[in-house]
Amino acid sequence: MMATMRGELPDRVPCAPDFSCMIPCKRTGKSFEQVLLYGDPPLWRAYLEAARHFGIDGWFIYGGVSPVFEHRNEVRTAVERDGKGRYVRLTRIETPDGPLTERVTFPPADSESVTEKLIKDFKRDFPKFRHLFPEVTGVDDTLYRAQLQELGEDGVMGVSVAVPGFQTYITWFDGGLENLTYAWYDEPELFAELNELYARHTLSYVEKILDLKPDSILIGASGSITLQSPDLWDELSFPTIQKITRMCRQAGVICGMHSCGKEAHIVRRAAEETDLDYINPLEVPPMGDCSLRELKQKYGQKITLMGNLHTTDVMLRGSAAEVRRACEQAIDDAGAGGRFILSTGDQCGRDTPEENIFAMVEVCKTYGKY
Repeated sequence: MMATMRGELPDRVPCAPDFSCMIPCKRTGKSFEQVLLYGDPPLWRAYLEAARHFGIDGWFIYGGVSPVFEHRNEVRTAVERDGKGRYVRLTRIETPDGPLTERVTFPPADSESVTEKLIKDFKRDFPKFRHLFPEVTGVDDTLYRAQLQELGEDGVMGVSVAVPGFQTYITWFDGGLENLTYAWYDEPELFAELNELYARHTLSYVEKILDLKPDSILIGASGSITLQSPDLWDELSFPTIQKITRMCRQAGVICGMHSCGKEAHIVRRAAEETDLDYINPLEVPPMGDCSLRELKQKYGQKITLMGNLHTTDVMLRGSAAEVRRACEQAIDDAGAGGRFILSTGDQCGRDTPEENIFAMVEVCKTYGKY
């Protein structure tokens, strides 16, 4: 898979379906809150077990590198039950300008949701929020080193980072996209300051990560063109992405990007104007706007494509035979000459049949040979 990400010709098409959360959690036999809230087991270890069980090429995106700051805010957390029997984690962050609070709700058989976000009123809360991004002075790689030992040769070690843009900020604004959009229009100077602050923070963090020489850095940008216009993404996100990919190329570290939803615009700009090595999940309509065949013809010599089986119609509801046909079609569309990783759209559903994942692996090992 690393050879494919670098643009080299491998012995076969790599197989790396996106099951980064729900399927690993389900396979533990424990409730989701045990894994996602209490880390029993931690999600990264549950993913490793699932990757080995299915025999996929591990797309390990959990590299545990924590930033070390020049100073830290006091953070207090508590866990309680809500009226529906779900666990809720309450977080209170004390800053010099006042507290910020957050609630995250953990259903027993689904992924968690942020049900109260840090920023309630942008103009009032931004002085507090500034304190969440002090200078990054180093990183703690204790967990990362332990993960390297457990991962071995079963996957590509990746450390994930986020970039400025609505796709990141929506996790901070109570009231979701509506209030985030009002903040963008009503407080343009503060919003510009937020974008600059987070860009500096991210680039400083990436610089420290690169000192560790991981296999890869993954730019997490889920829903970039779903949550903002292409023009907004160009303005808020793209300059930082260009800088990160350049830093990775200079350091000899693979750089990828994940952005579910509409992505054709991102693929074009990434292939033509950045040093990005690979991009996923390249979702098909109506979730996305990507055609593997078209993207391969236009950009397949410049960037590695990773995708794009439909996660519901094919992976969740389809038969193993239908999955095999879809896999063969994807390889026909994008596999020629390398630079293609067979994967899925964004996140296979919790109840995806195991035989469908095994079918993907089988096709890569047989039909996907070079």
